[in-house]
Amino acid sequence: MDLFEYQARDIFEKHGVPVLGGIVATTPDEARAAAATLLGDQPGVVVVKAQVKTGGRGKAGGVKLARSVEEAGEKAAEILGMDIKGHTVHRVMIAAGARIAQEFYFSLLLDRAERRYLAMCSVEGGMDIEQLAVERPEALAKVAVDPRTGIDQAKADEIVAAAGFDAAIAGQVADVLRTLWTVYRDEDATLVEVNPLVLTEEGRIVALDGKVSLDANADFRHDDHAALEDASAADPLEARAKEKDLNYVKLDGEVGIIGNGAGLVMSTLDVVAYAGERHGGVKPANFLDIGGGASAEVMAAGLDIILTDPQVKSVFVNVFGGITACDAVANGIVAALQILGDEASKPLVVRLDGNNVLEGRRILAEANHPLVTLADTMDGGADKAAELANA
Repeated sequence: MDLFEYQARDIFEKHGVPVLGGIVATTPDEARAAAATLLGDQPGVVVVKAQVKTGGRGKAGGVKLARSVEEAGEKAAEILGMDIKGHTVHRVMIAAGARIAQEFYFSLLLDRAERRYLAMCSVEGGMDIEQLAVERPEALAKVAVDPRTGIDQAKADEIVAAAGFDAAIAGQVADVLRTLWTVYRDEDATLVEVNPLVLTEEGRIVALDGKVSLDANADFRHDDHAALEDASAADPLEARAKEKDLNYVKLDGEVGIIGNGAGLVMSTLDVVAYAGERHGGVKPANFLDIGGGASAEVMAAGLDIILTDPQVKSVFVNVFGGITACDAVANGIVAALQILGDEASKPLVVRLDGNNVLEGRRILAEANHPLVTLADTMDGGADKAAELANA
């Protein structure tokens, strides 16, 4: 789960990372009130920042300075409702201004290929960090981090030295990096990024912007993480699937996919996409892994989600019988169609293989449901599903 900047700021503050004040606003009036709280009776500057889960906000006009309470409201009115790379701005953060002397960059992420963490750090932070990484990769220090020890004092010193921080601030930066490691570890994050990490004119190291991604597999350890989800932005079909404990991801296609096992489903997506090239360019409509069990209730829940997607024109059920035998899967499909009744109105192509496959095929053949077509192979099933979707 990717967090909004204001959520990352709040998590940073909870763990002791130095941050500046920030208040979320959804209307210009709320923005004025937030600016008044941050500025008080003193003259100063606040920053009005679009809260969207994408980069490039500054270049898109989603980050603006305001030098008064009234101007904060005006800037918020300009930003709210903006479209930034396909993301509509529904809220802004009014952040306290800072007198910046230098900008730096730091991130800690999961390096899946090496099965460890990777810290990246540079004394040249800011909006063009991606360009810097391409044009001058030597300016971005990359330091492997052992998950067993994380960023302790020695590792923090190593990162600071590799990035080339001035000795006068190296110790302060190292302290912040160790605290950011605490955020990464204690919140079960897969990414913690600060861009920019700044040195203020007053000599403080401050995390001026933050990006955090949390590992959903660790949600059982974090009851508070559920409150961080953006329900308004969630796909309604994905939300319904989550309520039913289904591993479902909405895609932009016409062929609904149901399979048992993530690897099989991923392969099914590929063969459907390939088959779709021969049938009007149709594509997979979803990823849905029903796991090892394919009971009538699970199958009905999966079909209900897929069939209510208006983009879906056909469904490909691709199951390999293992612990759950093919006859149990077939009985589940038959029962699911009975449960759904008239709600099941789109053609289904079913391919079964594996444990007790002949019995499974016999059950479906005897049921003789008008919507169901049996396929002998995965490629043949994908081709038939694509053909039906195109028709």
